[in-house]
Amino acid sequence: MIKSKKIGVLCGGLSAEREISLKSGNAVYEALIAQGYNAVLIDVRRNLAETLKHGGIETAFIALHGRYGEDGCVQGLLELMHIPYTGSGVLASALAMHKLYSKQLFTANDILTAPFRCYRRGEIVNISELPFDLPIVVKPVQEGSSVGVSIVKEECQLSAALELAFMHDDEILLEQYIKGQEVQVGILNDQPVGAIEIVPKNEFYDFEAKYTDGMAEHIFPAQLENNLYKKTLNVALKAHTALGCRGYSRVDLLVTSSGDCYVLEVNTLPGMTALSLLPEIALKGAGLSFKELVSQIIESASLSIKVH
Repeated sequence: MIKSKKIGVLCGGLSAEREISLKSGNAVYEALIAQGYNAVLIDVRRNLAETLKHGGIETAFIALHGRYGEDGCVQGLLELMHIPYTGSGVLASALAMHKLYSKQLFTANDILTAPFRCYRRGEIVNISELPFDLPIVVKPVQEGSSVGVSIVKEECQLSAALELAFMHDDEILLEQYIKGQEVQVGILNDQPVGAIEIVPKNEFYDFEAKYTDGMAEHIFPAQLENNLYKKTLNVALKAHTALGCRGYSRVDLLVTSSGDCYVLEVNTLPGMTALSLLPEIALKGAGLSFKELVSQIIESASLSIKVH
């Protein structure tokens, strides 16, 4: 029945991840058209409600990343307009995007996450008062794609790291640095489909490593002992479920040599570009081509609030 509906592929948007979202949106749009769906590409601006109404959009594939798209804002608008959409609902999207609240939920559900402290703009950050030692990770509370993230190894580096993080948010996190394998788990139809290991050329899996070809090695399946691999999948699903996510996501973890699985975050709208990890995991872990993955996601489009 979805093929009889007019689908709006929502991309671009207003966040720091706009350019990546445009690439995701174009890839999704081309996959839908190739399979006979009635799709149009929509570059999301502040007049989105008017665009959706005048365009006669009946279903939305959300290919937005970051603020105003991945954080529940667009999901809320679509709920109000009664337009079914892909991915998680309003609350789960907002919680997953907000690193402080998601970490608090992980802790409440016995999901391991790096020790942290949250600071608001204007508050004094004193390393000596932290309950963990250097190195530390400094990051904005509500950004994706490692935007504004720094690793601080010496106290003299803190000021620049704080300035960078506060450029993107009024709230920031200081986390204990965890040394481990960077592992990302793909969730599809609310089930884990595989775990991929990322070996970045840079110090960590930063924006450049994520979106520049050749800047990170992808290893599938992740180089983990069998029981630890299964544990990683289970922890990822637990994090996805704890936030109330729906349909699909990508869960980022650090797996230590002692077998601990630290959840970094849950991405409710993971990238859908040529270098993106969810399509690679879906292909290698479940045998799904990019077109098949896009089809499964759009076929699951729904509303959180049911109107009878």
